[in-house]
Amino acid sequence: MASPTSFLSLLSLIAFFLITVSADPDMLQDLCVADLSSGIKVNGFPCKDAANVSSLDFFSQGIANPGLTNNTFGALVTGANVMTIPGLNTLGVSLARIDYAPGGLNPPHTHPRATEVVYVLEGTLDVGFLTTANRLISQSLKKGDVFAFPRGLVHFQKNNGRVPAAVIAAFNSQLPGTQSLGATLFGSTPPVPDEILSQAFQTTPRIVRNIKSKFQPKK
Repeated sequence: MASPTSFLSLLSLIAFFLITVSADPDMLQDLCVADLSSGIKVNGFPCKDAANVSSLDFFSQGIANPGLTNNTFGALVTGANVMTIPGLNTLGVSLARIDYAPGGLNPPHTHPRATEVVYVLEGTLDVGFLTTANRLISQSLKKGDVFAFPRGLVHFQKNNGRVPAAVIAAFNSQLPGTQSLGATLFGSTPPVPDEILSQAFQTTPRIVRNIKSKFQPKK
């Protein structure tokens, strides 16, 4: 039988392994402003020369004003991530502003690299996410409310009110990524074969082709 001392040593070794393997690494420098023009491919972006860094690398006014919602879904997401604020590189955070016309929908989608937390600036929203057990967790939100969407789970927001709505969304990733289910499945390039989608959704190839036509780029 193992002694209490060896057992505690084993637990310490396991804990050390979990901490060092599963946790994100700490930053190794004060900042690493993204060099978005670099051809070097890394997990993230290479660092800009520190001598060329300025306050503008950490600044944006991109989400100060409402976005235009005159589109198919009546909603617009405006990102404030590493692509618009290069100073966010390696910091693991970003924001977005989402505006919704009356009746507007941010359709079912996922963020593969981040959990999302929204704060309602104005209006009302019906929101929800789906667990891997196919359970819908939903909530009605009003101005000042906060709601969280776990990383990787399908979620949506719908403005069922008569006035515009808006939220600020926070992410624990510099670039959370977005996969909108409809556009991903029915608007990919090259396209997902009709027979795959018709079997998956228990419908006919003709209906699949009709749905695909709605996700083609507008000319």
